[in-house]
Amino acid sequence: MQIATFFACLALATPLAAQDAMLRPKQRPAVQQTADFDVWVPAFRDRALAAGIDAMTFDTAMSGVERLPDVILRDRNQSEFTKTIWEYLDTAVSDLRVANGRRAMAKYADVLNRIEAVYGVDKEIVAAIWGLESSFGAFRGNVSTLSALTTLAADSRRSAFFEEQLIEALRILQSGDTRAAALRGSWAGAMGHTQFMPVSFRDHAVDFNNDGRRDLWGDDPTDALASTAAYLKANGWTTGQPWGVQVVLPEGFDYLLTGERIEKSPDDWTALGVRTVAGNPLPLGGLASIRVPAGYTGAAFATFANFRAIETYNTADAYVIGVGHLADRLAGGPPIAGDWPRSDRALTYDERVELQERLRAAGFDPLKIDAKVGPDTLDAIQRWQKANDLVPDGYANFSLIQRLRAQTRR
Repeated sequence: MQIATFFACLALATPLAAQDAMLRPKQRPAVQQTADFDVWVPAFRDRALAAGIDAMTFDTAMSGVERLPDVILRDRNQSEFTKTIWEYLDTAVSDLRVANGRRAMAKYADVLNRIEAVYGVDKEIVAAIWGLESSFGAFRGNVSTLSALTTLAADSRRSAFFEEQLIEALRILQSGDTRAAALRGSWAGAMGHTQFMPVSFRDHAVDFNNDGRRDLWGDDPTDALASTAAYLKANGWTTGQPWGVQVVLPEGFDYLLTGERIEKSPDDWTALGVRTVAGNPLPLGGLASIRVPAGYTGAAFATFANFRAIETYNTADAYVIGVGHLADRLAGGPPIAGDWPRSDRALTYDERVELQERLRAAGFDPLKIDAKVGPDTLDAIQRWQKANDLVPDGYANFSLIQRLRAQTRR
């Protein structure tokens, strides 16, 4: 994944404007910078010049760079950003965001229509990413990209990744696409209306308005929106295919068939009794998976290959569903039908680790103890639920941990 890379590492993705409120000062770990910042920058100069950055660009751009301690704190603390999917969607697809999005789409209707015609990516999907990443351009981030990336590159945790991003940020300046003063965005180096990382800029940014620059930062979102469509197209977007659709599962449905690893044709799902909320057969669009992100008591979705294309932008399921559902609402679709298990809360980082450890102790190995509830952990949960005569929906909530605690020792 390239765009919004570090927001995908969060338990659930979080819009930029909400990140500060979610940082928990009492839980911030101590930060130890393994490389002295003032020593690291001159040493990096030689590597940057060897990579093709000219001396004048480097010296001018890096003269104002400073270490940002809070960036390291945020990077260390990512695992503590947790929201339930319904809490996330309440904000991501609020009535206000839908209304603002429809106004933004009306204002840039000609641009969005041309982008859709060129790249074959639904204009509502492009607008939805714009909405989630920067509230349709209202909050693009105000952190110095160069300072943020230099701070992270000088830190040992992900130095190689961020050094490549920093070199590409310098290359943006060298190419004349923007000025150093305008190169601003999020704390992790994502930039502009749709929060591109510099490597994503290198690979996918386009000059759609033909003014000689690929401008993701200015008030005109044209290049940013087109670049987002170009990114999705390059990462597997299929024109005419849905991202997904909310579905109703029949009585007695086998929840072992849920999850991204099980794919069937829409006709096969229809034969098993799966229907849209309106009671119709599933739309055609290639193979589909059934996802129940809040378990069998919450909403269910049939998702197609375009779900995975959006996932390359940000791997959190909540983010992808948020983009897809916001796109549907922008196109005039209804809110998600039914409700969620709102009495539940999101698991903390430590609780997710405990969940994995207890699954392993019970004989249902999730393969990794990493606090990430991905396909392997979901599979382990489903197998444990099945063995204990529970609905095998893979839903990781606190009651699941309580049941495991009664059975196992860590």
